[in-house]
Amino acid sequence: MRDSTMAPDRTGSTSPECAPAGDGSPVRASHESAPPARPAPPAPADAGNTPADRAPAGAPSTRGRSRNPLRGLARRIDAATPPDRDRALDALRALAILGVVLGHWLITALVVDSGTVHASSPLWHLPKLAPVSWVLQTLAVFFVVSGRTGAASYARGTPYLRWLRARLTRLFRPVAAVLVVWTVVTVAMLAAGVGLPTVHALVKLVLSPLWFLLVLAGLTALTPLVARLHPAWPLAVVAVVDLVRFGLDGPAWLGWVNVAAAWLVPYCLGAAWSRGRLCGRRTGWALLLGGAAATAGLVLWAGYPAAMVGVPGAAISNLHPPTLAAVTFGLAQCGGALLLLGPLRRLLARPTAWAAVALVNLSAMTVFLWHQTAMIAVTAVGLLVGTPLVGLHTVPEGVGWILARLAWLPVFAAALLACWAVFSRYERTRKMG
Repeated sequence: MRDSTMAPDRTGSTSPECAPAGDGSPVRASHESAPPARPAPPAPADAGNTPADRAPAGAPSTRGRSRNPLRGLARRIDAATPPDRDRALDALRALAILGVVLGHWLITALVVDSGTVHASSPLWHLPKLAPVSWVLQTLAVFFVVSGRTGAASYARGTPYLRWLRARLTRLFRPVAAVLVVWTVVTVAMLAAGVGLPTVHALVKLVLSPLWFLLVLAGLTALTPLVARLHPAWPLAVVAVVDLVRFGLDGPAWLGWVNVAAAWLVPYCLGAAWSRGRLCGRRTGWALLLGGAAATAGLVLWAGYPAAMVGVPGAAISNLHPPTLAAVTFGLAQCGGALLLLGPLRRLLARPTAWAAVALVNLSAMTVFLWHQTAMIAVTAVGLLVGTPLVGLHTVPEGVGWILARLAWLPVFAAALLACWAVFSRYERTRKMG
């Protein structure tokens, strides 16, 4: 396989990673050169001519075939990938999706109490677990990658309406299946006499992540307008909104302005990235350290909560709606993502690693849309035992609940795999990127 890395430019000129591709396609480059490939040792003169190497007469040739079918699949996926595709972007997208899934599975609990199901969070009962949300709240990474790929694809010159229709169709086609299924499930639960609080808790759990898709669709539609917008402008809007809300006792509804402004910050960063504006590891370190320092200051001295996700019952949420702390934390995540590009590109030069990332990306929407349903299905089946199961139906407090929930994760994954087997067909026509 051809090595796609490039040695760093030590003359002070613009590095290949900073230069946007002429057609808007990703530029595959790294600031660290790969070690030179070692020449293969010469084959023995009788190689392939020993009795053990010679196939029986009439037997089919196995040359070029992989004896491991999974390895063969990985090689076929690797060979089918365009050579100019930046695989690190796909890896960042996959990590962001998996972070959201694991985050929901770990910090969302369905508590069964007196025949009613309601949502709770271990972060409310165990606030010292807040650092878990720093790892699993990965939305900014998804938005910066979306801004990078969206701006680059629009720059190729496709007419706007055709471009927008193609991107939104790929985004929302799998949503229809979720809405149809849960409409039927909701009607069935109400007809069976399930209480309204339980129905509301379950439907909200499934549909609440869809806000993310609505915001992404809006930003995608605005790509021609915001592609050259400096991220400092939406960042300033978020700061002013928070100042009015928290410093001047302004109306709470004003915070919902930040739903668009907050995620516009990483989206604009991604658009700048597509133009070659985020150059080198120095930019990555500046975003990572600056964003982390700002977030720490806001949490320690400005009264923002440490958890970077919504916590039921908390007076202030960093995510619903987004706050300035969520945005500065997102900037740190974007910096970390830039620093990971080189290592990810080297890792994904291996066909097996790339195949895993490619398969996650091909099913990203299915995984995102059905992971909550998988958890609910396991919770519902668990009720058949007749007694509340720790980590599944109980109040999320104590180390015992945490250990039990970790043990339930493979069961959630198996249920999600079943959902994927049924509903991934609605995503199969979707092209990666």
